Amino acid sequence: MRRGRVFRSDHLAALTPADLATLQTLPIRHSIDFRGLNESAALPYDIAGVTRLAMAIEPTVVQRLRALAASGQVPSRDETVALMCDTYRDFVHKHGPTFGRFFSHLLQHPTPVVFHCSAGKDRTGFAAALLLSALGVDRDTIMQDYLLTNQLYRRNPLVEGSGPAHVMEVVWQVQPAFLQAAFDVIERNYGGLSSYLAGPVGLAAEVREQLHHSLLEPDQ
Repeated sequence: MRRGRVFRSDHLAALTPADLATLQTLPIRHSIDFRGLNESAALPYDIAGVTRLAMAIEPTVVQRLRALAASGQVPSRDETVALMCDTYRDFVHKHGPTFGRFFSHLLQHPTPVVFHCSAGKDRTGFAAALLLSALGVDRDTIMQDYLLTNQLYRRNPLVEGSGPAHVMEVVWQVQPAFLQAAFDVIERNYGGLSSYLAGPVGLAAEVREQLHHSLLEPDQ
């Protein structure tokens, strides 16, 4: 990929002056915000020179966990993993058009962009995996990139909330099973990546080729 074109992040609402100075050097002109309405309202940001584009994907796993807590149920670790896998399947089934808008923006505005959600690991992690897949990156490399979250993400009480330790540990890390659940659905229900991109995402073959020219180095 062309260096310095696309950046993945967690939320941008708590940047220090040093962070903002770094952002200006990149130079980021747009941010794509995958957070839900309540999340973005709770932690808003306004960065000079950066236009924020809302592409809301509501955090369904949080809603499901709250519903379980309200009924007095505490999911086991395995049940929490299953909830996370369901969340990734929902990304595929329910939000293809949203990711289509994401791709369209990358083509229409060939300037450095950052995309994020609250933690930068699930909605944003899947968006990154889908983008790399569309560009022809092999699945092992995509998974390695995805799992870097567990090394680089610093857990943040501003966004995490509270809950049983075993549940929070699952929710605020990533596992290969989460992303694999999404890829399995793409293969099983949509006939593979190309069909999914051309169908729900709306990325026609010629547009995908434009994306290659825009984001890949010429020798790729």
